[in-house]
Amino acid sequence: MIKATYQKYILNFKRPSGTSRGILTTKETWFIILSKNGKQGIGECGILRTLSIDDRPDYEEKLKWTCEHIHLGLETLLEELYEFPSIQFGLEQAFLSLESSTRFDLFPSSFTKGEKAIPINGLVWMGDKEFMKTQIKEKLATGFSCIKMKIGAIDFETEIDLLQSIRKEFSAKEIELRVDANGAFTPAKALEKLQRLSELELHSIEQPIKQGQLEEMANLCSKTPLPIALDEELIGVFSVSEKQKVLQTIQPQYIILKPSLVGGIKGSNEWIQLAEKQDIAWWMTSALESNIGLNAIAQFTFTLNNNMPQGLGTGGLYTNNIEAPLEVINGALQYNNSKKWNFNL
Repeated sequence: MIKATYQKYILNFKRPSGTSRGILTTKETWFIILSKNGKQGIGECGILRTLSIDDRPDYEEKLKWTCEHIHLGLETLLEELYEFPSIQFGLEQAFLSLESSTRFDLFPSSFTKGEKAIPINGLVWMGDKEFMKTQIKEKLATGFSCIKMKIGAIDFETEIDLLQSIRKEFSAKEIELRVDANGAFTPAKALEKLQRLSELELHSIEQPIKQGQLEEMANLCSKTPLPIALDEELIGVFSVSEKQKVLQTIQPQYIILKPSLVGGIKGSNEWIQLAEKQDIAWWMTSALESNIGLNAIAQFTFTLNNNMPQGLGTGGLYTNNIEAPLEVINGALQYNNSKKWNFNL
């Protein structure tokens, strides 16, 4: 008989992190813990307040309900929780963890054995010009060949200037540059801004305009000189037919999958299958989870054999993260099995 409990955990940022939705100093997360025959399974429900579709007043109530109905089994619960993608993903992790020999080896592979690494992008947070410049230098000095910069919070000309300064030193062959606008541009100005950005030989731009404007985004994707990646656009799209409609209408160049926001492993797989049918490329990104969720996303991602740099470099953001064998070395996430997990809540 499986027993389930849940627990809230507040992660503290090492330094305030800027996004187009404001400055973050803490991040709330929730753990689901399953127990059966002396074994324990752990999963993280990584809700992102103001962004997650399941940022609702009844979130904790739903977690409590989930734990009380754990006897229904994973498949039934996933169907019941379709409006709570972060709880779906936490449950998937917890059940995999319960079956695992070590609690944390959810998808055993050459990645978890420490034999292979996952290339990732170095994330540069929004801030003033000097702060962003410092971060860029740090990323380049630590061996990243793909940098993702959040734009849309400071003056556009300053952001262009920053990107130009990187391009003066490093060609597109040396450093791949991705930018994430988090929906900061207006449909009227977006194409003009994409034109300016494309001159800097960027890899792609995430979510140039706010989600939910399907026709405007479709128009942009058909005319853009710079590949567009959908990110927030995928949030709250539940059924396979709705997912298909979004992809067929917009026809983006890329989609970006955050399992905590799109329904975990099952939801991500649905998006991937539909995207690949339309020759739309994709990559995977964490959504500020602790190392528990990051570990699950990284292990799952490795099994998908996608060689693009993934967005999995968020493990070092917090002062009180769960100790884990995950390490970022030379722009890649890897498992260092000489380090141990320390999960004692």
